[in-house]
Amino acid sequence: MRHPFWLLGLLGLLARLTAAQPCRLEIIDQDGWPVPGVELRTVHHVRLVSDNAGVIACDLPELMGRETWFEVIGHGYGVKKDGFGYRGVRLTPTPGGQVPVTVERTQPARRLGRLTGAGRFAESQKFGDHLDAPESGVLGCDSVVPVSFQGKQYWFWGDTNLPPYPLGIFNVSAATTEGFTPPARPPLNVTYKYITSTKNGITRPRGVAPLPGPGPAWVWGLTVLPDRTGREHLVGAIVKIRGPLEAYRWDLVEWDEATQNFRALRTLWTKDAAHPTPPATPDGQAVPWTDAAGKAWILFGGTSPKLRIPATYEAWQDPQTWEELTAATTARTPEGKIIQVHGGHLAWHPWSQKWLSLFTEKGGASSFLGEIWLATSDSPFGPWGQARQVLSHDNYTFYNPILHPEFFRADSPIIHFEGTYTTTFSANKQPTPRWDYNQVLYQLDLSAPPFAAKK
Repeated sequence: MRHPFWLLGLLGLLARLTAAQPCRLEIIDQDGWPVPGVELRTVHHVRLVSDNAGVIACDLPELMGRETWFEVIGHGYGVKKDGFGYRGVRLTPTPGGQVPVTVERTQPARRLGRLTGAGRFAESQKFGDHLDAPESGVLGCDSVVPVSFQGKQYWFWGDTNLPPYPLGIFNVSAATTEGFTPPARPPLNVTYKYITSTKNGITRPRGVAPLPGPGPAWVWGLTVLPDRTGREHLVGAIVKIRGPLEAYRWDLVEWDEATQNFRALRTLWTKDAAHPTPPATPDGQAVPWTDAAGKAWILFGGTSPKLRIPATYEAWQDPQTWEELTAATTARTPEGKIIQVHGGHLAWHPWSQKWLSLFTEKGGASSFLGEIWLATSDSPFGPWGQARQVLSHDNYTFYNPILHPEFFRADSPIIHFEGTYTTTFSANKQPTPRWDYNQVLYQLDLSAPPFAAKK
């Protein structure tokens, strides 16, 4: 039987178009929430990861129409082991098909999605969804320091990866948002307005801390302080790094709105034989606090303050007014177990009427720096009790977690936190595609187990 050439060509085109259609895999938890950041790994080691909408576009031609085993790797989300100890699901992808994949959340915190990096909706966009999600040109970035200033939310990050070369920005990348609040459930879509520069007709994010000296510059302790006239200043401290994480200088810096850069005001410390270690510096995140006498202070450190400075621009510039503190290095569970604190953030929570300390455990069971805990106290100085693990990672790191008190509400038990998701400081040699070395946002309900309901 003969067919016209045009018909054969049309049939061939239709076959190619049908074969090219991916199968839509939708990762959901037991409550029907989309789950971003869940990896499905095939027997032949192809890795598929759900995007911020919990979607995977499975476009593997060798698996279409075939029953396929996918190992499930979800860091707090997963499925039960089978008789051989494997954790996974059997699916049959079909071109243009749609398959739900239900996973169980095994931790208190819910993953809302990835805040930074490229391809946050890359899988969904293969189906024509979320095409309005902008790409910034940033592939990954380290440890965030957010601050509100002049009606905008500023976000400052450490070392930042860009597409052109493995070496990207090492002197603080920055962006602003206006009116952003986390969604009640995924998908998470935040639009950053990055501070950029243009060279040879190409515009890309740039560094905003052009301080002299070799090596990366990392900004910490950002806060907004009034001077004697009432004018507000965005200020912080920058540490310069060389070699294998060796700090060699600390500078007090101020944000220059005209140039969109930090400028150094004074050097606090330079490493030499006579001064091998820095004095107390405005390190970590800045936390406002008012003492019993009504005096306003800014506390600096991680999960427990190491330094307090009167909350004025003039006092911040004068180390003679600073008071060094002894920071707590442990927290205690309700059962009495002592947890070693690595790094984190503290904030007052108006709903629970407690100070919250969020921190990475040092030497956790599942990962060395990947287990996240939340403890409480009546004072920002501790002691920290009622510590509960809220987030876990399997041989992966989640460091420098921070709370987002700007989203706390007196009538809500919901809090949000983020941290840097990376294989750094772990033995894992398989970074999660697109997700590694980026900021991931979580939601936590303090009225749900394992936390006590509000009394």
